[in-house]
Amino acid sequence: MRITPLDIQQKQFPIKFRGFDVEEVYAFLEIVREEMEALIRENSMLKENVSRLEGQLREFKDMEVTLRETLLTAQQMVEDYKNNSIKESELILREAEMKADAMIKGAQEKVITVHEDIVDLKGIRRHFKEELKRLIQGHMQMLQFDNEREDLSGEEEAVEPEIIEDAGGPLSRG
Repeated sequence: MRITPLDIQQKQFPIKFRGFDVEEVYAFLEIVREEMEALIRENSMLKENVSRLEGQLREFKDMEVTLRETLLTAQQMVEDYKNNSIKESELILREAEMKADAMIKGAQEKVITVHEDIVDLKGIRRHFKEELKRLIQGHMQMLQFDNEREDLSGEEEAVEPEIIEDAGGPLSRG
């Protein structure tokens, strides 16, 4: 059973011969009652504070859990972003290497094509030179032949006059 300040105030002690001084007992009981009321008020206030602080503690624990989850989520996002960035950079690098290989292959094919074209053009030029040389030689031979003919015909004219027969009779040229 708990004793309240009211219990202390209302407590009656039987008076006996040679007992305690009643006023002193009642004064002491009044002091105890007042102290007990103060302690009860303080206890009540402390309980309210404990309750309020427990509520705050729950809030702080909830906030801590939320912050931890947020931190873990942020760390996971950073890790995912880092991994994605690495994968993306590797992909970009592979694509760049493939493009570079394709460009090199295309350039090599162009070099081969240009080289083949150069070889073909050299062959065409050589063939054209040979044809031109034959043509020039043929013209030279024709000119030489014409010159020889002219030389021969000039000698024959000097030796024998050319006779042209006409319907009217022989005519001599010059």
